Amino acid sequence: MRVIGMMSGTSYDAVDAAAADLTLDGDTLVLTPLGMVSAPYPGELRAALAAALPPARTTMREVCRLDTRIGQAFASLAVRADEELCEGRADLITSHGQTVYHWSENGSVHGTLQLGDPAWIAEATGRAVVSGLRGRDVAAGGQGAPLVALVDVLWLRGRPGRPVALNLGGIANITAAGRAGPPAAFDTGPGNALIDAAVRHFTGGRLAYDEDGALAARGRVDEALLRRLLDDPYYAQPPPRTTGKELFHLPYLLAALAGHETLPAEDVVATVTRLTAVTVADAARSVRATEVIASGGGTRNPALMAMLRGELGGIPLYGSDDLGLPPAAKEAYAFAVLGFLTVHGIAGTVAACTGARHASVLGSLTPGREGLRLPEPAAVAPVRLRVAGRPGGGREM
Repeated sequence: MRVIGMMSGTSYDAVDAAAADLTLDGDTLVLTPLGMVSAPYPGELRAALAAALPPARTTMREVCRLDTRIGQAFASLAVRADEELCEGRADLITSHGQTVYHWSENGSVHGTLQLGDPAWIAEATGRAVVSGLRGRDVAAGGQGAPLVALVDVLWLRGRPGRPVALNLGGIANITAAGRAGPPAAFDTGPGNALIDAAVRHFTGGRLAYDEDGALAARGRVDEALLRRLLDDPYYAQPPPRTTGKELFHLPYLLAALAGHETLPAEDVVATVTRLTAVTVADAARSVRATEVIASGGGTRNPALMAMLRGELGGIPLYGSDDLGLPPAAKEAYAFAVLGFLTVHGIAGTVAACTGARHASVLGSLTPGREGLRLPEPAAVAPVRLRVAGRPGGGREM
């Protein structure tokens, strides 16, 4: 089955689509990557989205407009992905949509909201769409995140020790897998969120992110500010735990900067970059990681990756491309897998990772142009994921 996985992360800068040919071979799910395409949000849409996100106030009118316009942006890229990656023969599209709010209080998640009406995707492509992936896990008492934990567990199964998958998006999250302990997954804290917020603030919006880690590389970490940031109670919460830009946003950073207003912009960026490295490394050690396999936009930041290597000490740090999945596309491929599991009647969560009462089949289905034709339910749920052309899951490391 050819499945297109689509997402836009918490940095809300672009929509990504990755296509995969997915087949079940006994208890192994085989993923053949077909490629990835990406398109930035139109500037006006990105600005409207930024203006509506917490802690800003918004209106139901604006939420409706964003739901439609984000859905249309996803639909446009879905058409391109089908034509360029699947030769117009995609069987299914999975859309994560755009997370705009994750309702978390006192360690529990009560609701989650992703915008991007899937009807626009189904109408434009004629394909059935799986969407609304997080809600079912939340309804089952889970955190609704990190949502790709099952994919990571399948992908890393068979590797020695305690391999940890790391996603460095706007929010960073890890999945601990392998045979050395039960699976675990949680958001470690800000990935790029505070870095991006600092860069936009200090450049007056001229820059959206720290390209090539240039600002952080020029700056010096302010230890007092770093200690203040590390004192946030979030880091002391036991997993499973999740967070988002509802917490880690510009006003949060500006409040932490009280008394540090004279710090150069480069020092602030260096400090919040170090914060991400420290909190990720602390999380990796807490699950006894023997290796970390990183993906996401943060892997393109050399300053962040250098700091992370230093904080990890002797724990090896690799890129997900070493195991066959490009860092920029890994999350989109994971959502393709989740959609495949849904239409085959297979649960897409690990209850121990999200804190849910049970594993759940995820999402809602929007029929395509020819109605809804589901495949036969799978006789056996997969226990491992193999990336085609990568025997054993990747090159020897």
